[in-house]
Amino acid sequence: MQAPRDNFDAFCSILAGCADAFAAFLGVMLAVWLRFDSALIPLKHNEIFPPRFMYVAAAAALAPLLVIIFRQIGLYIRPQLGPFGDKLPRIVRGVSITLATALALSFIVRRPDWPPYSRTVALIAFFTVLLIVLVERFILFRIELHWARRTAPIRRILIIGVDDLAARIRRALEREPRLRSRLAGYLLPVDPGGREVPLSAAITPKLVKGHIGELEKVVAEEHIDEVILADTTISHARLTQILFHCERNLIPFRMVPDLYGVLTSRVRVNHISDIPLIGMAAWPLDAFWNRALKRLEDIAGALIGLCLSAPVLLVAAPLVKRSSPGPVFYRQTRCGIAGQPFTIFKLRTMSVDAESESGPVWAVPDDPRRTRCGEFLRKWNLDELPQFWNVLKGDMSLVGPRPERPHFVDQFKNGVGHYMTRHISRPGMTGWAQVNGLRGDTSIQDRVQHDLYYLENWSLSFDLKILIQTFFNRQNAY
Repeated sequence: MQAPRDNFDAFCSILAGCADAFAAFLGVMLAVWLRFDSALIPLKHNEIFPPRFMYVAAAAALAPLLVIIFRQIGLYIRPQLGPFGDKLPRIVRGVSITLATALALSFIVRRPDWPPYSRTVALIAFFTVLLIVLVERFILFRIELHWARRTAPIRRILIIGVDDLAARIRRALEREPRLRSRLAGYLLPVDPGGREVPLSAAITPKLVKGHIGELEKVVAEEHIDEVILADTTISHARLTQILFHCERNLIPFRMVPDLYGVLTSRVRVNHISDIPLIGMAAWPLDAFWNRALKRLEDIAGALIGLCLSAPVLLVAAPLVKRSSPGPVFYRQTRCGIAGQPFTIFKLRTMSVDAESESGPVWAVPDDPRRTRCGEFLRKWNLDELPQFWNVLKGDMSLVGPRPERPHFVDQFKNGVGHYMTRHISRPGMTGWAQVNGLRGDTSIQDRVQHDLYYLENWSLSFDLKILIQTFFNRQNAY
């Protein structure tokens, strides 16, 4: 048996390449029109420019160049999964590389008797090409998603495992229609007559098709096209049998890595002589230059943030004072890099004695401890503005895992796997968990998973994406 094939993904890739080439050509010609024909930019007296056909030729050359570079950075891999925002950094990088390469080539191939290309056109072209490509890409993204939702699934997936992770895999498959896959069922990760395995609350018994020893029968009866192993507690011998069976029947086999008990892509294989050793790869922020770049980003962002937030703080200060007796700013001890305590600054949004009876507790929806002014400040994240001073001091970063109070750190570090790993970098004013609504009284495990994903995949473009999303995401801001 072999997984069915169709041309849907190939067609989407070819369509994307053609659309990108046309968008790049159109972007250059729009820049030429804006410079020479729109009357928006005055022409200099006796200014000499290359004939118009030279710009047409340049645009025609730029189009395939952009397609080649987009292919090199993986923008034609299908199915394209995740939200459109995940593609923005690569699209911007691809357009920038394309135009820089085209500009360099124009100096190399230009003949001495040719008039120079307009530098104004080159500058405008960056914005016009980027704008048209982004619009084109977004439209194409929605079209592909629309098509995928209206085409029948072609892959039947069998998941080995019945725990919460197995249930999460099913939900992930259902959220990604572009995978064109659907669940055929689950297998218990034990042999017939073996120990009892509790089902996740999200898995109904009718979806369980049998035990792991019945794999061959279930694969044949259910017409399985792909097997995913979610429970890695099975024996090495059983795993080898599964692999051989899938190989013999040309069925793709995948497994969820569980190295050190955490889903991670940070696996590196090193060799000592001829002995392979598997371990954890270094974090991106372990590299000196990455830490230096992030610190420069923090200093620049903190200075800009303090300047822009000064008027807001001047208006908010008397309102906080009038809302309830007490100071304008609220100081609280939080755990920073390496778990070291520091003092965080916020605009006060609750009464001074808000936790005198309850002790440290999470904020909840319609929290009665908030003042009327504090409710507004929290809703719009304005109470966080004084933390730009923490960023400038070096206690925090603009983006990173959210710092918690020592009380909660002591509570979670032994009970939540890999919780302390969040402290390998400076905590952030905002972060990947926050923009996904994971703040306040939400799942700690989900927060840790998002924080580790951020730390594993850190880049300046990822930070920029999170900062942009922070302005539009106020989920669980209470």
